[in-house]
Amino acid sequence: MAHKHDPNEKIVYVGDSRVRKRNRSQVAPPDFTAFPGKSEAFIPNFLLKEWMVGVVVLVGFLVLVIAEPAPLGYPADPLNSSFIPMPDWYFLFLYQLLKYPYASGDYIVLGILGLSGIPFIALLMAPFLDTGKERRFYKRPIASSLMLVSLVAVAYLTWVSWNHYTEELELNGVTPEHIEREIKSEESIEKGLGRWIPGKEKIPAMVEAEDTAFTETMTQAACISCHGAELEGGAGPALRGVGDRHTKEELIDIITNGKGDGAMPSFKTDLSAEQIEKVATWLSKQKAAAAE
Repeated sequence: MAHKHDPNEKIVYVGDSRVRKRNRSQVAPPDFTAFPGKSEAFIPNFLLKEWMVGVVVLVGFLVLVIAEPAPLGYPADPLNSSFIPMPDWYFLFLYQLLKYPYASGDYIVLGILGLSGIPFIALLMAPFLDTGKERRFYKRPIASSLMLVSLVAVAYLTWVSWNHYTEELELNGVTPEHIEREIKSEESIEKGLGRWIPGKEKIPAMVEAEDTAFTETMTQAACISCHGAELEGGAGPALRGVGDRHTKEELIDIITNGKGDGAMPSFKTDLSAEQIEKVATWLSKQKAAAAE
């Protein structure tokens, strides 16, 4: 530091060599993707990315829900033995898994707690077990393989469950409730009656209701326990207007051999051929047009 105007005076600069000169050319730090294996700030970088992905997935899910609404069935009826229960599509793989012998019967505890609980517990523990810094999936063989096997298993079990359900419907001759509602609604609209509402439809009157021979046979076969005291339907379908749906020959076959894998039992050992023919003849007359 100079104190005088003497040009020969020694000038001394006071400073700290540990203070580095700032590089003004680099305004922002490099992106974290430039450092493989490194992480990035959770807030706001990572959180914002996750929110954007969540919004895209949510919008896609809402579009699917609006385009394909959940089917609406009939009110729950514990007496309907022909009903085949099915869970929502995202639980089909667990539903199918619980059908296997090692997940039911004597192994029901393993099926409920083990096969369904262990995968979710493992998913929760994954961040603590897989602590590697590598983010590329092909360099994480164990985690990538487990995820791939899980996705394939879920897809396969879902397909098997749905395929088995459709086979059961065809085998038992059952029309799914939401499809039956749609068909009946279309028929009702075509007739100018508006949309069909379960429980509000007009039940056809019985033709020749005072048929003593049929009443005695009906009592012997306990038909009212499933079809209702007035044949309006219950656990089984309504028999009023059944002549519009089946011919006499079809009714004889149904009464004799049963239908729906036991839903309608066989009466060939309980009723004689003559009784079965009388019942089928009487039922074939039960037509909505004839009752008006």
